[in-house]
Amino acid sequence: MTQTVLEIRGLKKWFPITGGVLGRVRGYVRAVDGVDLEIKEGETFGLVGESGSGKTTVGRCILRLIEPTAGEIIYRGQEVTRLKGEAFRRLRRRFGIVFQDPYASLDPRQTIRGALTEPMKYHKIVESDDEALEKAKELIKRVGLNEDHLYRFPHEFSGGQRQRIAVARALTTDPDFIILDEPTSFLDVSVQAQILNLLSDLQKEFNLTYLFISHNLSVIEHMSNRVGVMYLGAMMEAAEKEIIYRRPEHPYTHALISALPIPNPALTRERVVLAGDIPSPVNIPSGCRFRTRCPYATDYCKEKEPSLLARQPGHLVSCHYELKLSAPIPIAEISRKA
Repeated sequence: MTQTVLEIRGLKKWFPITGGVLGRVRGYVRAVDGVDLEIKEGETFGLVGESGSGKTTVGRCILRLIEPTAGEIIYRGQEVTRLKGEAFRRLRRRFGIVFQDPYASLDPRQTIRGALTEPMKYHKIVESDDEALEKAKELIKRVGLNEDHLYRFPHEFSGGQRQRIAVARALTTDPDFIILDEPTSFLDVSVQAQILNLLSDLQKEFNLTYLFISHNLSVIEHMSNRVGVMYLGAMMEAAEKEIIYRRPEHPYTHALISALPIPNPALTRERVVLAGDIPSPVNIPSGCRFRTRCPYATDYCKEKEPSLLARQPGHLVSCHYELKLSAPIPIAEISRKA
């Protein structure tokens, strides 16, 4: 069996809301509210959901860019949230991240050489400046740029080039787990395809494990092995990609899949339109948090929040009822028929 690289249990991140002269806490933004997930070695786990569902916050908590409020983050048997000082620094080098905005993720006052060599020196990956430079040259060429680019500043590059540099920077510490936070959302469609192909090639070459965060279901279908669907800070459904896109069992997942555009005008499918807007994470509905928009909600859904349980091996669903939903035709099937 494939080894579990990362396991998250009951992860929560609540941001306090303060007010008044004394700055007292008046409430909390429950950005992540009890998330469980498991990522296997060498796979790409896709995390999807609407804006504000807590996807990026999960990624930042894993890296401890922000400290979680509660829960466990276990990486290869080590509890990440309990590590401090040198112990955490040794573990942190095994993580990488590519941020969403290539225009904000690079220091405008630092050359690309500095951006790549600084992490190597901090984590003591290299023993000298010459060794750091040689490794930087290898990485910059591996992502499709050349050595001359090392001596330039970020403003001299396009968005796609900057994201290639960000990918190279994520590899500087020889990680085996990388979080990709909407890595193509700022890029043109043609450049998106190039970056996605680059990420796939690097994953095979360096045996990387990815957590791919995106709101783009088409990209997730192309890149992921397994998919988790988040809504309002909690996981609604998680399963193999083929199950999520062909046999979804949660009404929210079903609605998301039905919204995918069809590239073949000769084909049509039923569109599931959700009522209302996503509630505020400050005031999450009682019971099932999706009930205010769910077409199948009952009075029982108001009383108790459903647990994320296995309907079949590897297929987790957070719903009180076993709904037999007619899955929309996924893009992959449409392409074959066209």
